[in-house]
Amino acid sequence: MNSFDIMRSGALYTCADEALAQKQQAQLEILYDYNATRPSEGEKREKILRTFFAEMGKGCYFEPPLHANWGMNTHVGNFVYANFQLTLVDDTDIFIGDYTMLGPNVVLATAGHPILPELREKVMQFNMPVTIGKNVWLGAGVIVLPGVHIGDHSVIGAGSVVTKDIPENCVAFGTPCRVIRPISEHDRMYYYRDRKIDPSLFE
Repeated sequence: MNSFDIMRSGALYTCADEALAQKQQAQLEILYDYNATRPSEGEKREKILRTFFAEMGKGCYFEPPLHANWGMNTHVGNFVYANFQLTLVDDTDIFIGDYTMLGPNVVLATAGHPILPELREKVMQFNMPVTIGKNVWLGAGVIVLPGVHIGDHSVIGAGSVVTKDIPENCVAFGTPCRVIRPISEHDRMYYYRDRKIDPSLFE
């Protein structure tokens, strides 16, 4: 396997590799151009992101500044919205499903380092993919750790640290993040505390 295959395999490897460093620098140059765009340059932003990401669907919006290790390992569905300061530690694949919303200061991290100090001294690293399902909402400041899968339609509360998989159709929050309750009929009636949803919105 070459360096890029090893990086994406889940195996331990040293990230002090010249081929990896050169490719990463090229990707970071593209990211720099994206973050230097003006608010009025929507078409330019989309063109840059389509070069930067592995794939990106239609109707997506990523508010600068955007931070990423690579970009080329991130797969974005349709109508994805990301607020300010999204950080993608995408040393292996990150998958973001259709209609997902990412609040400000969200971190999606695939990279980890060994607990054993001797291995960290050798700049050892491993990477596990992160999958965010369809129509997920990650609140402000959510951190998703390596190997985590978040199921479709779930909501992760602000400030949560997601260390384990979260099933679909639930509300979860905390540090570590845990499932609090399922999404229910109550959520079809109220959008915030005692504030009712207008039934005509479902027509």
